[in-house]
Amino acid sequence: MKKQKILVVGGYGHVGATICKELGELYPGQVYAAGRSMEKAEAFCRETAGKVRPLAFELRQPPEQELLAEVKLVVMCLDQHDTAFAEQCLLSGTHYIDVSASGAFLTRLEQWGRRSQAEVTGTAVLSIGLAPGLTNLLAAHAHRLLEEVTELDIFIMLGLGDRHGKAAMEWTVDHLCTRYDVTQDHRRVSVESMTDGKLVDFGAKLGKKKAYRFPFSDQQTLAGTLGVASVSTRLCFDQEWVTRAVAAFRRSGICRLLKRPAVRKAVVESFLRWKWGDDLFAIKIEARGKAGNHAAMATCQLQGRDQSYMTAKVAAFAAKTLYSEDFPQGVYHIEQLFKWEQMQAWLPKEADLQVSVSELPR
Repeated sequence: MKKQKILVVGGYGHVGATICKELGELYPGQVYAAGRSMEKAEAFCRETAGKVRPLAFELRQPPEQELLAEVKLVVMCLDQHDTAFAEQCLLSGTHYIDVSASGAFLTRLEQWGRRSQAEVTGTAVLSIGLAPGLTNLLAAHAHRLLEEVTELDIFIMLGLGDRHGKAAMEWTVDHLCTRYDVTQDHRRVSVESMTDGKLVDFGAKLGKKKAYRFPFSDQQTLAGTLGVASVSTRLCFDQEWVTRAVAAFRRSGICRLLKRPAVRKAVVESFLRWKWGDDLFAIKIEARGKAGNHAAMATCQLQGRDQSYMTAKVAAFAAKTLYSEDFPQGVYHIEQLFKWEQMQAWLPKEADLQVSVSELPR
């Protein structure tokens, strides 16, 4: 039986719906919006005039082998606690794309891929979206602009007026008080989220903002795939007072309160309900190293609107390419198989990119 179907798990959700619509236009009738609620899947698919089909799917149960025998590509839009489903896909020759930001999950799947390389018959692409995703690709581009890179700083600004999905907001709130590892001078160092602020200049329109450490998985991934001695990712919001307030709450001991389900729920709902700012997002990559005999810095800066839509666009691009072209079998991060230049057919229409290389003072 020929594999032709595309399964988008979480396909009627905030990001998954956009992915389904994009792929449904190219492969009508072959794209399935999968999730626990058949009613929600059917309601969404009616909006696509049948180009996307509904499918009841329970991720916690083993998938039927008959299903994977027909599925060429799975796009996963839900967070997972184990890698069992992804493993089954790759062992059955089904390609797999993961749109999640859980560094621990991505690391486990990457490690499993290395151990099981001889048995894997599909291709997995991880670190898909805005961050990780475009941050990885832009960091890799900045890395190529220099002859040597010793330090990589990633800054992300999110607009609080954006339409953030509930799962994305829950992930953000759950990691406000996280302790995690980063690579510093080729050593693993433990740091805390919303600490160690750095001032970053996002340009004339957005100005300077203070950004704080946050556990986006790109910083763990890029230290390995690019071989950079020090990598860090920091987060801020378009409303500076909110960034300052969150950092202050972090220092004041709010972490204990966030462990209470009622408090966590209230904080998540408040972020979802209140629109305090704009829907702008910005990414800035600063790669420091050498160009020739001179100390230099390569900078890549991207600004656009609606980070959830951008995440879906990146995922749809990767899905279309993986579905239609041949790639090596195994588990890879986006920067290992793609370059940002491959997105030039659509990315400049959605966001503004500026790239520069400058000498640093001695």
